[in-house]
Amino acid sequence: MTSYPGLGSPSIGFLQSTVWRAGLALTVVFVMLAMSGWTAIRNHRSDPDPVSAEQIAWSHGSLRGRHLPNPHGKPSTLRAFFARLGHPEQQQLVRRFPLAVGNMGGAPVTLRYQANRLALDRARAHQAQLTHDPRLTPVGRQTAGRLMHRYESLESPGRQILAFDPANDGRAAEVFGDLDTADRVSVVVPGVDTNLMNFEKTARTTTAPAGMGRSLYDAERSARPDAHTAVIAWADYTSPTGVGMEAATGALAAAGSLRLDALVRSLPPSARISLFCHSYGSVVCGVGARNLPSNVDDIAVAGSPGMRAQSARGLGTHARVWAMRDSGDWIRDVPYMELGGIGHGADPVSGAFGARVLSARGADGHAGYFAPGTESLRNFARVGVGDVSDVHCAASDQDCSADLA
Repeated sequence: MTSYPGLGSPSIGFLQSTVWRAGLALTVVFVMLAMSGWTAIRNHRSDPDPVSAEQIAWSHGSLRGRHLPNPHGKPSTLRAFFARLGHPEQQQLVRRFPLAVGNMGGAPVTLRYQANRLALDRARAHQAQLTHDPRLTPVGRQTAGRLMHRYESLESPGRQILAFDPANDGRAAEVFGDLDTADRVSVVVPGVDTNLMNFEKTARTTTAPAGMGRSLYDAERSARPDAHTAVIAWADYTSPTGVGMEAATGALAAAGSLRLDALVRSLPPSARISLFCHSYGSVVCGVGARNLPSNVDDIAVAGSPGMRAQSARGLGTHARVWAMRDSGDWIRDVPYMELGGIGHGADPVSGAFGARVLSARGADGHAGYFAPGTESLRNFARVGVGDVSDVHCAASDQDCSADLA
C-alpha cells in the first residue's frame, strides 16, 4: 500500500512495493478462506423460491381466455398490458399472483405496493404458525417470531414496498416519496449482510437500508423542497454474508448488477436517476455501470472497496462518478487491487482513479455516511436533486465540481 524508496532505486522500490501488495492480497485471501471456508464461494443454499414459483404459475395463467405476458418481459410491454386492464382485472391478478405482480418491473407501482402488502400478510401468517410448530427447535421458532415481526413492520400503514422476496434470507425494496410523479429518483444500493432481518434497525437507523433511504429522502427534500424526488432503498439482491470470500469476489456483484439494471429500466423513463452505492454496493454499481441506461446521471460511492475497475473511465459509463470516504473508515486498509479474481481494483477516492471526490466530513466510520447532519449526506442529497455544482469537495479534490457550474 505504501512504497519505500529508501530500500533502493526507484525501480526496485516500486517492484518491492508491488510484490508486498500482492503478498498482502494473497495473505488476505488465505485468511478469508480460513475464516469462512471454501464453501463460502459456493452459491447460497437453494431453498424453494416462492417468487419464481409464482412467476411460473403466471406464465401458465390466462385472463379473459388470453395468455398472460412474460413476467420477465420489457417494462414497456408490461406497462401496456396493465394499462389495458380494468380495476377488477388488476385486482384479480394481485390476489392470484401477489409475489409475481409485486416484483414485476412494468406493473403500476401502486399495484406492486398492494401486491407486496398481501404477500407480506401471507408470509407473516405463515411465520406466526411456525412460532408454535413443535417440529422446530426453540431457535427455529424464535427465528420465525423475528420474521413475523419484520413482516408486520413492513406492512405498517404508509410503507411502500416495491419488492419482496421471502426466500432464503429475504430481499426487499422500499420507496420514499411518489415514484409515479418523481422527475428525479435516487437508488440506495447497500453492502454486505443485506437481508430482510437487517433491512431496518431501531437503533442506528441510518446504518440499515430503510434508514439510509429515509434519511436521503429527507435530506433531498431539505435541499430542494420544490423538487419532485423519490428514493428507493434497494435491498433486492443477494449480498455477501460478512467480510469473507463472497465479499472479496465479484460473483454476487455480477448477479446483483443484473437485478439493479432491471430495476432502473422499470422506473419512469422520463426520470433522471442517481445511484448511491455503499461498501460492497459500490462493487455492484461498478460491475453494472457500463450497461445502465442513459437516464442514469450519477453514480456516487461511499466506503468503497473498489468498483472492479482501475479508473472511472474504465467503468465504461456516461454517468458522472463521485466517491467519498471518511478518514476513520476501516475500508481504507483493504488491498486496493485485483489478483486472480480476488479484490475489486483501484481505490475510487485516489487521484489516479479519476472520480470526483466529495467531502465525507462527519460520517464517522464505515457506516455513517447517511447520518443526518453529515457533509456526506448533504453531498449525496445535492447530487440526488441535481444541484451538483453546490457539492462540497474533499480537500484532495477541490475542483470536483469546477466544470459543472
